Amino acid sequence: MTSRVDEQYLHANFIIDIDAPFIWHDCILRWNTYSGTCPSDTLCAYPVACDEYQCEDVRTTYSYKDPSCSGSGYSSLPGWGCTCQVQVVNPMSGSCNNALLNYDDFTLYVSDGRKVGIDAFNQVYGTNPNAACASSSSFPANVSGVMAFSTSPYALPASLYQPLKKTLALCFPSKLSAPGVLFYGTGPYYLLPQSNVDVRSYLSYTPLLKHQDSFGYFISVSGIVIKKRSINVPANTTTKLSTIDPYTTLRTDIYNGVIRRFSMVTKRLPSAKPIAPFGLCYTTSTTSLRVPDIDFILPDGKKWSVSTANSVTQVTNEVACLAFVDGGATSEPAIVIGTFQFEDNFLEFNLQNSTFGFSSSLLRKKTSCANFNFTLTG
Repeated sequence: MTSRVDEQYLHANFIIDIDAPFIWHDCILRWNTYSGTCPSDTLCAYPVACDEYQCEDVRTTYSYKDPSCSGSGYSSLPGWGCTCQVQVVNPMSGSCNNALLNYDDFTLYVSDGRKVGIDAFNQVYGTNPNAACASSSSFPANVSGVMAFSTSPYALPASLYQPLKKTLALCFPSKLSAPGVLFYGTGPYYLLPQSNVDVRSYLSYTPLLKHQDSFGYFISVSGIVIKKRSINVPANTTTKLSTIDPYTTLRTDIYNGVIRRFSMVTKRLPSAKPIAPFGLCYTTSTTSLRVPDIDFILPDGKKWSVSTANSVTQVTNEVACLAFVDGGATSEPAIVIGTFQFEDNFLEFNLQNSTFGFSSSLLRKKTSCANFNFTLTG
């Protein structure tokens, strides 16, 4: 994604957060936006004043719902006056920090679903959401902020024009060296080498649910099945989808059931001493693991199958572990599906129809999330 600085575009990398109420990143405020006033290689943005409606809106209704945030003060920008101060939660550290609300400017590549750009004259799309300037000093060196893709009216999708604003599709790669892909809009979507197969044909759909005090996405999971045996999931259990949690987290009562059943169906595999935060591990120095699917049972008989590639993570050269974590006896939501389980799964969030589309592992379809054609149309 790019941001504009003095009519120049700077590329920036963001943490994807499908629960964050608004975008925030490293930048500085400049009320005088004439060319030359922004330092070189710095993102600058126009401030939101304290008396503008967005300030009160974000500070109250669309703020971070976190107990570590005690309330925002006010700030002053020389030559401008009172600027809107808000608070953000750092997803890496969990700390709450002050930020300054702004009018931002982002540019996205457009696509026909097969490649970047529609033609030589239609390659980018600009949008101007409100965002906030805050330090990202604790992030990895190449990451400058948090891009919000939640249901909040201050998240990025809400700033897009129809039909882009109503559908978001994510496809996370399983290797850090490979790019994944994120789409806005209803498709079609294509991944190589099946250049004529719309990925939507692989998707099953389940309703998206709303949850009090959250801008994120939730689904209903009525059971977890491992090799034809169901693990009890209490009625009305809340399941959250998260791009921040690295692994699926289960409340202790559900987690214990999964561990017991998974241990039983993999008892012939050589076990290893568990490595935190995991509770069930295997020796892989002499064998490659292949384990039964873990199926999340959804309404209307649908199931989201988690295959070996998304259920077992290689922790060391000799040890692999079941990639599910005990969230504690009182954890809420009871189930949080994390990013490891998303890898090489195509996911579509349709806000207009309130549905969540999922492919299960694309590896079984002989493709992956790293297979989008990023060749720019000439």
